[in-house]
Amino acid sequence: MSAAVIDTNVLLVANGSHPDVSAACRLACIARLEARRREGVVVVDDAFRILGEYQHKTRPGQPKGVGDTFLKWLLQNKNNADRVHQVPIHETAVESYVEFPDAELQDAFDPSDRKFVAVSNAHPDKPAIWQAADSKWLAWWPALATHGIPVEFLCPADARAFYGKKFPDRPAPDLPNGK
Repeated sequence: MSAAVIDTNVLLVANGSHPDVSAACRLACIARLEARRREGVVVVDDAFRILGEYQHKTRPGQPKGVGDTFLKWLLQNKNNADRVHQVPIHETAVESYVEFPDAELQDAFDPSDRKFVAVSNAHPDKPAIWQAADSKWLAWWPALATHGIPVEFLCPADARAFYGKKFPDRPAPDLPNGK
């Protein structure tokens, strides 16, 4: 079974909590989360950093979206090693990790995103990090790839569009598949 580390924004987009993404992006995130519930492995840290962020950012008291339902499934399966792998990561400072493969890149990363990289790098298979539409990852994925950590953009057109709005004077970097 393939494994994946899933950035929180995938759950939020699937819930409809990111109104600026396209309908196609939301559908892509929904489809991937639903498929992952049927098969495959989700990789998280063993100290509840990722699961805690999911819980904090989703809407448990609201009508359930696909991201909320996925989180519930994940919490129910967190001790099922056939579906969820928990890996240890070690903080050297708040939101800085021994397992992050590149100290210089870690300093450039959003602190809240560092745990996803550390978790992928700590897992023996270095699973892909699923990313919805956070354009900052367009700048980060090439350096991560040199360390064997793949980033999978579920919404490449949205990520590039957000990058263009954020940095109108710069062309959006290529995606991992050359697009």
